[in-house]
Amino acid sequence: MTQPMSGQSDWFEITQAQINQFADATHDHQYLHVDQQRAAEGPFGKTIAHGFLYLSMVPHMMLDDLLAIIGDATVINYGVNGLRFISPVPVDSRIRLNWQVLSDEPKGKNRLLTVEIGIEIQGVEKPAMAAEWLLYIL
Repeated sequence: MTQPMSGQSDWFEITQAQINQFADATHDHQYLHVDQQRAAEGPFGKTIAHGFLYLSMVPHMMLDDLLAIIGDATVINYGVNGLRFISPVPVDSRIRLNWQVLSDEPKGKNRLLTVEIGIEIQGVEKPAMAAEWLLYIL
């Protein structure tokens, strides 16, 4: 790696339909996510996205940019270090990903990238999420 690798995604809106679909796929139907009436009376005033919903959007929000830099390669998830869900993401919020490659280490004939990732919520000071994402490049 000779050039710094970092980027920022476009904004993406988190809709109730996405939240409901994720709840159905994961069987996590906690009222904070899917019951709009009960959630309105809860601590956040409306439904919120599952943290794992927007975590699962990270590849979509960055891999095209990353692949444009590293070339045509197979990218495999290896893990996530220090994952924290810092601020809730209310329904109809817009989020975007900021990312920066921290290290690019050879691992045999492959490479291991450590990427700092953070998801911000439009108009909110604290981020929604922060972590280090580990990716094998084959």
